[in-house]
Formats: sequence, C-alpha cells, structure tokens
Amino acid sequence: MHESVLLTESINNLNLNDKSIIVDCTLGYAGHSSQILKQIPNGYLYAFDQDKEAIKEADKKLKSIRDNYEIINTNFVNLKEEIKKRTNKVDGILFDLGVSSPQLDEADRGFSFHKDAPLDMRMDQTQTFSAYDVVNTYSKNDLTKIFKTYGEEKYASSIAEGIIKARANKEIKTTLELAEIIKDNVPEKYRRMGHPARKVFQAIRIEVNDELNVFEKALRDALDLINIGGRVCVITFHSLEDRICKHIFGEVSSTPKELQNLPIIPDEYKPKFKVIANIKPSKEEIEKNNRSRSARLRVIERSL
Repeated sequence: MHESVLLTESINNLNLNDKSIIVDCTLGYAGHSSQILKQIPNGYLYAFDQDKEAIKEADKKLKSIRDNYEIINTNFVNLKEEIKKRTNKVDGILFDLGVSSPQLDEADRGFSFHKDAPLDMRMDQTQTFSAYDVVNTYSKNDLTKIFKTYGEEKYASSIAEGIIKARANKEIKTTLELAEIIKDNVPEKYRRMGHPARKVFQAIRIEVNDELNVFEKALRDALDLINIGGRVCVITFHSLEDRICKHIFGEVSSTPKELQNLPIIPDEYKPKFKVIANIKPSKEEIEKNNRSRSARLRVIERSL
C-alpha cells in the first residue's frame, strides 16, 4: 500500500480554500490529490500522470470524493502547455518526486533490485527506451558518469567495468542479474552497509526517465503559472532534485547581487517570490514509513 510522504505538511502549505485551482503534477495513487479534492468543493484539480495503471486506480478514488477534477495523461514536462489550454493561472502546484510504492512493488516494472523482472524502469510505458538499453549499450565512461552523478555511487567505475565484462558474454536482461553483477563488483565491507544496487538502480531510473531535466523545466514553468499569493510545494527524495529545487527557489526569491546594497530596489528587480518552508519528516513518520527518511518539502509563494 502506498503511503504519501509529508501529506499533512504539503496539504497545509498549499493554503487551500474552497475555490482553489490546484495542480498535482504527480498524481500517482491519489494520496495527495484526494486530500486536496476534499478541501476544494468549488475549486478545480488538474492532476498529471503518465502511468496508466496509477491513473485507473486514482480515478476511482477521486470519483468517490467529487468530480471537479481532470486527470491529464502525460509527463509533467508538458505542464505549462497543458494548463494554458485549460486556465490562465493556478493557486497551488504540488510535486511529489518519489516513485510510488506500487510501481516499486510491481515486479514486472523493473524498478526493484529485490524482485526478478525484465530491466525496464520506464514511468511512461509507451516510451521505447528502457533500463535494458542503458545497461546493454552505454559505454563504460557513460555508465560510470550516470552512477556517479545520479547515484552518488563511490564504486561507479568498478561497477561499470563489471557490467561491460558481463555483457561481453551475454546481454543482461533482468533486475536480479544486474543486482548480482553490482554486488560482485564492490568490496565485501560495502555490501554489509546495505544493498549495493540501490544507488545504481536509482541512477538508471533517473537516466531512463530524464528525471532531472524534466523536473527543472517543469518547476520553472510552475513558477510562471502561479497566481500572486499562490504556492508551489515540492517533495524531493534525492539530493540532486533537492539541489535543483533549492537553487531555483533561491534564484527567484532574491534580489540580484549587484543591486542588494541600493537604498531603494527598483520594482522590476524586486523578487517575485518568497521562500516559506523547508520541512523534513518527523521521527514518527520515518518510523512508520521508512521510505520517507530522505524526503524534504520545500515551499515557495508568489508575492508580486
């Protein structure tokens, strides 16, 4: 069962009223969306997802609450274009960048290194490029680079070397084959610190779905769409996503350096946004849901 992380904190920080127009960029199994819908009887919810399975389940859940919503079956990289077709401005936008538990738990999706499945990891199952292509066609340098950059994996180079050697004999087709190769190419001591495949699987998933570039574009678009007084809430689970969010929020909420010492800042240079919150899960939430341990919620509000 999927438990939404930082649910109360993110809903509270959206500052909902009964007429709010809200966008949930990551519908998933409607954990956040159902709570939002309950609080906006005269408003409207637009929810994005590219996973048809999740949409089917979420739609049932939302229908049982009320019908003032629309599910948009596409990647949130298309956020601006899709919202502009429907409305001019919105009051709140939420991103929850965690992979939902059902996706991780469905063996055949290939996200988990605990269950045997074809190497897949596509969020959008109409996409042809998958984890299989990364593992079987990328050069040693490219594999090392993504494991280091997206997984922050310190044994990136020896794992990449192991993959190249293994696939010279036969192609690597399944998650457990890959997990074994990873295990065989890190020191014994490192294996005892937790499953060594975790960071590599995360890195491959980010690469397959181009997650960081997609997120950066969508976050900038979200800031363009928001009304004055409206808020953008972002839940990240990975230091790279959090860094992007922190950087963009910092950039739009501060005055250009060269103007900071002026006695009066011209209106056009005043920041349009103010940072509202930076929240981590409580000890109780982490104990209840271990997947929340790396989560962080950042909140920004449009002020001009």
